[in-house]
Amino acid sequence: MLDVRSFRAADYETDPYLVVAKLRERLTVSKQTTHRVHMVRLNLKKLSKVEGKEQYCVKISNRFTVLENLETEVDVNKTWETIRDNIKMSAKESLGYYEPKKHKPWFDEGCSDLLDHRKQAKLQWLQDPSQLNGDNLSNIRREASRHFRNKKREYLKDKIDELAMNSKNKNIRDLYRGINDFKKGYQPGSNLAKDENGDLLADSHNIFNRWRNYYSQLLSVHRVSNIRQTEIPTAEPLVPDPSPFEVESAIAKLKRYKSTSSD
Repeated sequence: MLDVRSFRAADYETDPYLVVAKLRERLTVSKQTTHRVHMVRLNLKKLSKVEGKEQYCVKISNRFTVLENLETEVDVNKTWETIRDNIKMSAKESLGYYEPKKHKPWFDEGCSDLLDHRKQAKLQWLQDPSQLNGDNLSNIRREASRHFRNKKREYLKDKIDELAMNSKNKNIRDLYRGINDFKKGYQPGSNLAKDENGDLLADSHNIFNRWRNYYSQLLSVHRVSNIRQTEIPTAEPLVPDPSPFEVESAIAKLKRYKSTSSD
């Protein structure tokens, strides 16, 4: 323990003063923001709606129509990069990205204004601890607590109604995702990984190199040559390959987010 101090002006919503102590830990994790990698996800929920699906089809059709009019490139890698970039740009323009989740979605501007108002009232009471300022602080505390409680109740009620609607519409994926959010609660993300020796890595650049080395070793398969292909005669009749229409019909009959057979 290095230092212990009391903060009289801290907005801690209790009569005793806040006491802050500095402790020295043995295990320290250094985080560098220079090599931080921000992952973005496309909002694939829009594809389940007809409007979003049609918008994506129009975007990607227009881009590939322009590619057909251009000269054919000989390099396969450049051709694949062009196709990949067009698919990403079409998805970005039509679908967009997921918005990051907030820790307290019910905490809006009204709650922030009440919090600032309560903080100013407490500072005024600390500077002049009179009866008038004390009563004013108590009233503002009571009003802020009531407002926060009501906003949180409204948010929970809306989430429960959303889960009930997902259950009614057979939207199993969003249903279980919402239930898991309620069960787990808030969990801070930890960007840690282990190296070859089992030591923890906290730097995002070192973590990226660790994953790159891991997958390079995992996917480095030696090429097997001189494989003989033998045909095994059977008594079953020759079944022709399915047509594109039959494939599309079979895919349309599948249920979403479910495996084709029992695991």
